[in-house]
Amino acid sequence: MKDNLEEIFPIVDEKGTVMGKATRGECHNGSRLLHAVVHLHVFNSAGDVYLQKRPEWKDIQPGKWDTAVGGHIDYGETPEEALRREVGEELGMTDFEPQYVGKYVFDSKRERELVYVNCTTYDGEIRPSKDELDGGRFWSMQEIGEAIGQGVLTPNFESEFLRFFGYKRT
Repeated sequence: MKDNLEEIFPIVDEKGTVMGKATRGECHNGSRLLHAVVHLHVFNSAGDVYLQKRPEWKDIQPGKWDTAVGGHIDYGETPEEALRREVGEELGMTDFEPQYVGKYVFDSKRERELVYVNCTTYDGEIRPSKDELDGGRFWSMQEIGEAIGQGVLTPNFESEFLRFFGYKRT
């Protein structure tokens, strides 16, 4: 399996205003065109955090543990529509109430993303997509703290989790 490099993404400014469009391939080839994505952090009522395992075939951060749901906003789609679509595709969840947390620009050598961050508390069944993920599980805060900086988690999950959820490594 591979990502569809011809998928069309909106090119945005830092406020989220659509300025144009480009393919996934163009956005991920080092051009650093700012494109929009949605993230959902899933907590259970015990305070644990669900993380997905990225498949080895992904073009960005293969094999690492990442935010429960992360996906690109398609051209012509709102962040809210993209979030519902991505959560359904990746985790099979439809009965959740997202809370908008904030947005920021994630900047790496290869790409720039305007990230719309959301969270939810969810104790229902999670069915990770066999096509898009290598599974997933709930992590305790202690496990996350021990994994930060060890190359197990994606750098964007680490920085985002610290920024928005204030977790400090003990």
